[in-house]
Amino acid sequence: MDLEETTRYLYSLGNEVEAMKLGLENIRVLLSELGNPQKSYFKVQVAGTNGKGSVCACLDSICRQAGIRTGLYTSPHLISITERIRVGGTEIGDENFAKLAARVRELAETLLDAGRLEYRPTFFEQVTAIGLLAFAEAGVELAILETGLGGRLDAVTAAAAEIAAITKIDLDHQEYLGDTLEEIAAEKAAIVTGSTEAVVIGRQRPAAMEAIRDRIGSVGLEPRRVRECAVVFDESSLGNPIRTLPAETGLLGRHQYENAEVAILTAQILRERFTITDEQIRSGLRAARHPGRLEYIGDLLFDGAHNLGGAEALREFVVFNEKRPLTILFGAMADKDVRGMLAVLAPLAERIVLTESTNSRSASFESLLAALPEDVSNETVFVTDNVAKALAIAREITPTGGIVLVTGSLYLVGEAKAVTLREQT
Repeated sequence: MDLEETTRYLYSLGNEVEAMKLGLENIRVLLSELGNPQKSYFKVQVAGTNGKGSVCACLDSICRQAGIRTGLYTSPHLISITERIRVGGTEIGDENFAKLAARVRELAETLLDAGRLEYRPTFFEQVTAIGLLAFAEAGVELAILETGLGGRLDAVTAAAAEIAAITKIDLDHQEYLGDTLEEIAAEKAAIVTGSTEAVVIGRQRPAAMEAIRDRIGSVGLEPRRVRECAVVFDESSLGNPIRTLPAETGLLGRHQYENAEVAILTAQILRERFTITDEQIRSGLRAARHPGRLEYIGDLLFDGAHNLGGAEALREFVVFNEKRPLTILFGAMADKDVRGMLAVLAPLAERIVLTESTNSRSASFESLLAALPEDVSNETVFVTDNVAKALAIAREITPTGGIVLVTGSLYLVGEAKAVTLREQT
């Protein structure tokens, strides 16, 4: 199979979220039959509601500056599925991805026929297996793994990472993880197991921090192996106060300071195994990039803020950094707090374009229209069910010198960015 055929097969397994099956037994059997490739390198797993991808990007950049051969596994992708798997900062090649995917698929079908798997491995389980296998074949020393959804039953957790890092916990995916901050934090903190050697905890609200500490205590991890970022949020605090770090980060937005802190503490723990200097930490943070998160391309600003916490961080960035006339191109998944997100973002813009991505979870533009704040004038709102058309409309209605903010979903960002890049070639 080539990459196109491989991608078509993986997508045929169902939507990454809608068709997911939370549980570790299937992926563990699959990995075991692949020879447990995840055991051939050291691993860091990052979980959390917001910021986990940024932490992975920062930590990968730091470690590459230190000359460590890294594997980076993230999700979702924006344009190509190969973005999810990087070795030494470079995406896995199309041919290599297709080859490894075919190997995983054939083994999965054999195990399924033999009754050794409960069900055909899902999209996310198979891509996770491909990534872990790719890292072993590439001879990486360190794999940095972003949790997909939750933690306790997420396929990435089957890799049994030696270091766990937990970014800020917030309300999201309640239908899978629980209705309260405590329940969600407990699910995400369950990446910490009896085999975990060290934990880094990002800044949390007290309820989330208590749940995380309870989990760490339940597995008997020594307190000296737990590192926490310095400040715990007040329950009422939604802000991001300016903090001083011993480095600048290449990622835009003051909220990235929280993510940089987690990356720095994780790098300090990694010093027990690898040589990482202070200067390499600083240079790694400066060089870090995370596509689709406060990313400028010409007169477009892409940000995959996909929940209320992400929308609030985006609002802060726009308020403090953008004085140009602003048009928002917005689309979101139907299971998100769309009304809350629009209440945060809509007041920033003079014009709003509502659309829907091709993802099956995408909210219809009609439902987005109904979720707009009541004080938004209908004369400033435009709708379409096509991302390319939405982008064209947004550009047409934005005055010279203005900017279009594409946000609400990483899937929307990926489609709009693909359109933009095609236009540039």
